[in-house]
Amino acid sequence: MDDVPAPQPPAAGPAPMEPPATADPAAAAAPAAKPAKPAKPAKPKKEETWWGTLRFILYLFIGAVLIRTFIFAPFSIPSASMLPNLVVGDYLFVAKWPYGYSRYSLPFHPIGFEGRVPGGMPERGDVVVFRHPRNEDWVKRVIGLPGDTIEVRDGIVILNGAALPRQPVAAFDLPVSPNSPCEQRGADVRVETGAGGQVHCLFPRYRETLPGGRSYEVLDQGRSRADNFGPITVPAGRLFMMGDNRDDSMDSRFTLEENGVGLLPIENVLGRALIGFWSTDGSAQWLLPWTWFTAARWSRIFETY
Repeated sequence: MDDVPAPQPPAAGPAPMEPPATADPAAAAAPAAKPAKPAKPAKPKKEETWWGTLRFILYLFIGAVLIRTFIFAPFSIPSASMLPNLVVGDYLFVAKWPYGYSRYSLPFHPIGFEGRVPGGMPERGDVVVFRHPRNEDWVKRVIGLPGDTIEVRDGIVILNGAALPRQPVAAFDLPVSPNSPCEQRGADVRVETGAGGQVHCLFPRYRETLPGGRSYEVLDQGRSRADNFGPITVPAGRLFMMGDNRDDSMDSRFTLEENGVGLLPIENVLGRALIGFWSTDGSAQWLLPWTWFTAARWSRIFETY
């Protein structure tokens, strides 16, 4: 029997290729990084234009008008009629919202706007700023409301038949300064010279109390033509106003023809005196800035009324 040759193993083929070795196998497994996007060119800054500046000024002006018309308005005290509570050289803010708004609250006082929106009535004892019929802003205290009967006898206010209680307190000491001379309207005012040559005006002072307990200080310098008045009943839509310096105030005890106030129309009221924000004795000079501080009456700042 012929020998059968033994099966031979298949011939070996070429060996499979291995991937090239790398220093970091993890890096080889990571996907290829995306190419970076090109940076957007920076937008050039817009140059300020004259219209942008004008628009800012316009917005500022409109904002100031709205605040002054509807919220607060500044007011300065030009006379001694409200001593001892308001002194010449006081600057204060007037609240415009407590009594509503009339045509006198608005710029240029538009004709055809009648009454107050919303309606509002001051209370007795309120210190209010109002538009005088001569087109000036004045400040006085409300004493009589519509329907009240007002009379003054020997300097005592009689409201609806009852005299307002008035108690004497310490004299009011007013240092004489460039804007606050010693204006003596009666024989009861004293003038004294203190240390350093400072002249002082001393006024008799009283605390007057309204029905309901509200009180405030007034001055009485002695006998004057305003010590006797009335009686008069305040009609609807009117107010009876008086200055706290009773012998140096042209108020509702005097007619418009006498340069007084008469019975004030409610629509003429601009607002209620709120708080003082500055006071000066009148000695400051604009070109000497340090005198702005030496002239300040610091104790009167933030006074409320």
